[in-house]
Amino acid sequence: MSAEQSPHGISEYGVSGSTDSEISKNEIKGAQEQELSNQCKSLTPRVIIQLLFFIVVVPFLPLLISRNWLWWEAWVYAILCILGFVVSRVLAGRRHPDLLYERARFTRHADAVSWDKILAPLVGLGGGLMPLIAGLDARLGWSPVFSLPVKLAALAVILAGYALASYALIENRYFSGVVRIQTDRDHRVVSSGPYRWMRHPGYAGALLTYLATPLFLDAATAFFPAAFLLVLLVIRTHLEDRTLQERLAGYREYTDRVPQRLLPGVW
Repeated sequence: MSAEQSPHGISEYGVSGSTDSEISKNEIKGAQEQELSNQCKSLTPRVIIQLLFFIVVVPFLPLLISRNWLWWEAWVYAILCILGFVVSRVLAGRRHPDLLYERARFTRHADAVSWDKILAPLVGLGGGLMPLIAGLDARLGWSPVFSLPVKLAALAVILAGYALASYALIENRYFSGVVRIQTDRDHRVVSSGPYRWMRHPGYAGALLTYLATPLFLDAATAFFPAAFLLVLLVIRTHLEDRTLQERLAGYREYTDRVPQRLLPGVW
């Protein structure tokens, strides 16, 4: 979801000998403590188990299924997935502490648009199918081995995808796990960072990673879930963009300045 937080000015002096700056600092500190409390409450045992499964177990599926512990590409893939998640969330949390709480509650947002209640789980399913099929491919020998230059090029694309998606997450305070207009968080349009070049850089970064992963893992069959994810994210981008134009103030004007959704110069 594309949006940004408006700046708030702080005046120099207050009443009763206290400066507005001191009051503001106390308010910010109180808000940060409240957000930390909210985040702790959101980490229920169920959420923790889900996080451990999707963030730790799923990236290691190629190794676990193939049982080839010398498969260096699978080790690199798993480590990149885990580090990419952890580093991006730490950086995003430092800049927007309430964003992690928003994302942790993505299954509990009653105001998520109806079509995304179908698309969001399907995207998660596709993301899990890719390493699973890659593991099966390696174990059963379905695909030929790609050359080292092809793998290194694919790795570079994967890294670029993670960098772009992480940049979007860090820049966008409203990068929710589901499509919804976040009236409870003063939802506004974001046009900074990668949002200067395209309207949905998070999806663009994810697609780069999805499409390059089959090449890096020698799993041509993993192009099937990659194609599935490509279709899902194009549909989701179209529907989300239409929703934002209809319901988020200022977004239609933003589309005039940044016409590209996913691919600069193309769409």
